[in-house]
Amino acid sequence: MTEFGPAAVIGLCVGFFWGTGCSLAILYSIYLGGYRKAVKDSLEEVKSKRWNETMARVLARRAAEAAQAK
Repeated sequence: MTEFGPAAVIGLCVGFFWGTGCSLAILYSIYLGGYRKAVKDSLEEVKSKRWNETMARVLARRAAEAAQAK
């Protein structure tokens, strides 16, 4: 069992770091893709329906927070 212990610990560490790194890379690429699309949508002359709905929700939330702060 002592021969297996260090190998298992090293394998666990490498596997954990490899898996965590891969999942973070995937999440980061998804985030960047969404961010690029959002910037592209915000710079267009004619805004999309989804962009207009989201901006309406953001403005309504800001107005509600400003009303509570008074």
